[in-house]
Amino acid sequence: MGIFEWVEKVDKITNSIEEVATGKSFDTDVFEVSALDLKTITKTNGWGFNWKEEFKKPDTVIYKLTLSGSREIQGLISAEKRQGFIFMPLIESAPHNRGRDKKFAGVLGNLTAFICKAAFENGCDGIVSFEAKTQLIQHYKKTLGATQIGLTQKMFIDTQQSRKLVSSYYQNYFS
Repeated sequence: MGIFEWVEKVDKITNSIEEVATGKSFDTDVFEVSALDLKTITKTNGWGFNWKEEFKKPDTVIYKLTLSGSREIQGLISAEKRQGFIFMPLIESAPHNRGRDKKFAGVLGNLTAFICKAAFENGCDGIVSFEAKTQLIQHYKKTLGATQIGLTQKMFIDTQQSRKLVSSYYQNYFS
C-alpha cells in the first residue's frame, strides 16, 4: 500500500515549477536518487517518509526533481512498473516547498507528469495508479483528472489525462 501524498495537495499544474514569491518559472531535471542523496533525505531534515526504506525495495525506483543546474532536491517520487501500468507508492515535496511559506509551486504536478511520461516510455500507454488519502480523492479528480476505482482509495490516471499532464510539462513530447 502506498500513499500518494504526505500532507499537501498537488498545488498547481504548471509548465515547470514556479517560485511562489515571484511567479517565475524554472526549468527542472529529474534524476534517479542515489544512496548518497539519502544522507540528506531524512525525517530529521523535515522529510515525512522513510525514503531509505523505499530505496531498499527491489522493484521501486525513487526520482528526485531539481532545478536545472542545481543539486538541491525539490521533491521526490517513487515508482514501480507493474503489468500494464506504473504505480506511484510515494510522492513528497521537499520541506522548503510545503506550507504557507513554500518556495516553489508545481513540484508534485511536475513529478506526476514525469511518471506519466515514463508510463508512455515503458509501454504502459501512460497509465499510472496510486492510492490517495480519502480527503484528497476529489482534489485529484479535479487537478490530475484521476479516476477513483470504486469506493476505494485507489485511483488511476488514464491515457488521455496522462497525455494532458505530460504535455503541460514536456511541451514537445508528443510532437
